[in-house]
This record gives sequence, C-alpha cells and structure tokens, in this order.
Amino acid sequence: MKTITYQPDYLGNGFEYTTINQPDDYEGQVVATVIRKQCSLPTTKAVLYVHGFNDYFFQSEMAQQFNENGFHFYALDLRKYGRSILPHQKSNTMRSLTEYFADLDEALDIMRQEGNEQVLLSGHSTGGLLVTLYAAERIGKEKFEAVFCNSPFYDMNMPQYQKMLLMPFVAFIGKFFPNVLVPGKFSECYGYSLHKEQKGEWEYNLNWKPHSVPPINAGWINAIHQGHLIIKRGITIAKPILILHSKKSIYSKNWSASYFDGDAILNVDDIKNGAQKILAPKRTIVEIEGGMHDLILSPIQVREKVYATLFEWLKALWK
Repeated sequence: MKTITYQPDYLGNGFEYTTINQPDDYEGQVVATVIRKQCSLPTTKAVLYVHGFNDYFFQSEMAQQFNENGFHFYALDLRKYGRSILPHQKSNTMRSLTEYFADLDEALDIMRQEGNEQVLLSGHSTGGLLVTLYAAERIGKEKFEAVFCNSPFYDMNMPQYQKMLLMPFVAFIGKFFPNVLVPGKFSECYGYSLHKEQKGEWEYNLNWKPHSVPPINAGWINAIHQGHLIIKRGITIAKPILILHSKKSIYSKNWSASYFDGDAILNVDDIKNGAQKILAPKRTIVEIEGGMHDLILSPIQVREKVYATLFEWLKALWK
C-alpha cells in the first residue's frame, strides 16, 4: 500500500493535493496532481473529475455539489496542465491520449486505497474524450462504476472537407514531426465569457488557463485525430455513461452575450453523433438548453439543471 501525503491546496476551504511522480517521457520529468475535498459525512461514493484542453481543476462549486450529494470529490490535473506543468514542459502537449492513462490509473488507485467503492469517472471536453477511450481500454479492469461526460470532444469543430483532408494531413505530419507548430489560434471570447475580470463570474489562474491558447503542435493534432477515429468506428464500454451537451453551438467571432447560452468551442451535432457511436449497458444523452461549453460554468439556472440531471441519474443508478 502506497503512502499518500496531502498538502493544503491553493483553493483553501478543505481542498488538498498530492503529487504523483510518473516515469520520464520525451520532455523529461513528468508529474500529475490529484486534488481532493472529502465529504463531511461517511461515504464510499466518490467522483474523479478530469479537465479539458487549456484547462485545470478550479471549479470548487462542483466539488461542493458532489460533497453535498454524498460524494468524496477528487480531481486530476493531468501531466503538463495546471498544477502539474513543469518548467521544461510545453503546456497541453502530448503524442497520444494513452499517455494520460497512467495518470488516471494512479488517481483511481489512490481513490480505491482510500476506501471509495462506487466511483464516477467524469470528464469535460477533451477530458470527456479521454475518459471514454479509457473506459473502453479498461474493460474488465475498471476501477470505476460509471462515466459522466460534460460536452465531450468527439470531433473537430470544422467543416467536413477539412475533417476529411486537412486533419489526416496534419496528423500524418504529427506522427513523424510532433513538435511542428500548427498555425491558427482559438478565439479569446470563450475565456472572456468565463473569467470574472472580463465578462464572466469565475476566478481562475490565467497562467494555467489563458484566454489566448498557446500554439498547438502536430503531435497533439495526431493524438486527437487518432482518438476521434476510434469514436467514429464505434466504441464499447462496460459501464453506464451519461453524456450532457448544450442545445446549440455559437459561432460568433466577436464578443456577444450569445456566449452565455451556447457551446462556443464544439459543434453539438458532433457530440451527438459521437455519443451515438458508444455502446454501453446504459447510455443516456441529455441536451441542456442554454448550456455553455463547460456546462457547470453556465449561468446559475442552467448549471442547477445540469446538477439535477446528473444526481438524479446517479441516484437511479446507485439506489
């Protein structure tokens, strides 16, 4: 049994973290970080939350919601994100989504060691893609009992001709020259819709989740493309899965209030199509009207609906 030592997290209010040392990779030293906030009442239920691209765990309200509903809360800052990024690393970079499987394995091992018997594996956006692929890869060896995806990244948000021609081309380059930077950038408006110094209501570290995303490389594109191909071919998981997504996508290039009531990052039709490719013993897909890309960062009346949907689903699942 491993000895796990926690330290107080910068979020305060009972949050604490532990650092996981992983084997070196192509950039050198690698760590991941597990953050937790324990439920005040005895329970064997817990959730592991996995963030998306250009992201990390900061959503303390989500942790509080899980605690109030009888769950110990755990989150994972994946390698090269948030609390886990080291000075020699390029943020966000990877060459295969399977690199993160070791981080998930370690976090789930810690949760089991700490007495959690009913575990929900939760992922947002790229984290949603990751946990779906992980669940399929770990059939028969699961250390979790259900999966929850918040706006999972099941396909690139681009025209079909680009998906068919551009993505395979850049992915091919990324297979052999992973460090080649890819031109283009993401709009800053989504970040503006979230951060309280701009238009939003949330406080978070702009060094770890900047409005202007650093350039991605071709290796990252190849890794995502390979993950998307697995989804498109059809994928099987052995545990129940809940997939939530917004009702509509937002395509405004300039700031507008529409950013508060739609998904400004992904095409919701892509999420629907990807979700239909998943074979599971119980698959529930719910559309959330007025939901932003990260549904639990939506305006309060919307995120209350998200939490109600999630906990009703879990209550029916784990009676």
